[in-house]
Amino acid sequence: MENQIRPLWDEYFLDIARLIAKRSTCLRRNYGAVIVKDNIIVSTGYNGAARSEPNCIDTRECVREQYNVPKGERYELCVAVHAEQNAIIAGDPVKMQGSTIYISGYAYDGGPASAEPCLLCKRMIKNAMIKRVVFLDEQGKKRNIRFGNSE
Repeated sequence: MENQIRPLWDEYFLDIARLIAKRSTCLRRNYGAVIVKDNIIVSTGYNGAARSEPNCIDTRECVREQYNVPKGERYELCVAVHAEQNAIIAGDPVKMQGSTIYISGYAYDGGPASAEPCLLCKRMIKNAMIKRVVFLDEQGKKRNIRFGNSE
């Protein structure tokens, strides 16, 4: 393979987050998250129904969709756990300290969706001592948020 261009680390891990999002069980949007420290994957997660709850893609029902609830509102109606939350829950707290979380998302129709963490996820990311968030916005542009001393 001549002139093979290797992706930069951020693009590489955002691509992995996109792949993880394909496991999502949400009818509205699919998100994937990967927590990385020193270029080593610590944990992954995707959005979907909490354990032992029926998956929306299986029941074909979404309460928030039925009520036309806008993105970022009325999360209490949803049975899903966010991708970032699942990655944090599954991760080793010691390994997450000082790490980066990469988040990618797309709408159910395949179009891009903003993967900026919600306020609750931002608080969980801070509590997990993750220092950097890299996500794709609704235009597919890479964005960064830094927590800790650089905030």
